[in-house]
Amino acid sequence: MHGQVLIENLAKTYLTKQRQGLFKATEKKVEALKGVSLDIQPGEIFGLLGPNGAGKTTLIKCLTTLLLPTSGRAVINGYELTQQANAIRATTGCMLMGERGLYWKLTGRENLVFFGALYHLSPADRKKRANAIIERLNLGDLADRAVESYSSGQKMKLAFAKALINDAPLLILDEPTNTLDVPSAHELRAVVRELNREGRTVIYTTHIMAEAETLCDRVAIVDHGQVLALGAVDELKASLGREAVIRIEGVISAKASQAVQDLPGVKQAVTAAINGHSQLTVVAQNQAATLPRVIETLAAYKAVMQKITPEEVTLEDVFIARTGRTLADDTRVK
Repeated sequence: MHGQVLIENLAKTYLTKQRQGLFKATEKKVEALKGVSLDIQPGEIFGLLGPNGAGKTTLIKCLTTLLLPTSGRAVINGYELTQQANAIRATTGCMLMGERGLYWKLTGRENLVFFGALYHLSPADRKKRANAIIERLNLGDLADRAVESYSSGQKMKLAFAKALINDAPLLILDEPTNTLDVPSAHELRAVVRELNREGRTVIYTTHIMAEAETLCDRVAIVDHGQVLALGAVDELKASLGREAVIRIEGVISAKASQAVQDLPGVKQAVTAAINGHSQLTVVAQNQAATLPRVIETLAAYKAVMQKITPEEVTLEDVFIARTGRTLADDTRVK
């Protein structure tokens, strides 16, 4: 039995122009999606986790009929992607472009009523839905102000509200907490959980590991247009087996990081900039045997070690182990 969203070998290729001098430009083929296959079940909160440029937004735009895939097949809410686009749009709530999908000269309430009309809701129903969503998301203080007066976070909250106006069984959210402060992001995730408990299926894209860990039933880790790993959060963490994760903060050069990478028993060693200093994440086969060699190697390369922390495996560690990069890396084609 297939799920609510069935994706089979979906691919998207497009051409970009790279300018060479003032008058010459060459075309470059970019494979944004490379044969993605997923089966998302009714009632799931399904996470798409990956860095910027991984292909998450391209996949979402295909599923919401904004982009036509180059090849492959998708069935959403029982409708074929390339043949029944109108039915898919009618049964899907989407938050895709954040604040850019709003009309800034209208008030928040007028935006919701307008988009309700696009979904062919009756005047009474669109007004009722708008009022209910405004109350649910605590937008009462903003609802009758022009959107151009909103902060970036307030516009994101209204964009989320817009995704709810047609009361669809499938909700697709692309980086919904982007630009939100911590309390607002926490509030939005709480509403997503409530909507899921009420029966909605949710596809949630993020590059924030903690969001996927706390919110999603299953996660697909996506990179360079491919699904690298798929499963429940605990299953993906367990996929590292007995491998251990060690985080070392301080001043660590690229040469020192590479020397650690070359040590026996080290699967990956990746450095990222965190709050003005370096954080080296080491995925190793045996922590007890590897840690002394790591410390000795870093000392030999004059690294300054301020904090050494053996930690539990996270989803980001799974990503690091499979790609050799962190989720903070931007892999978008320049």
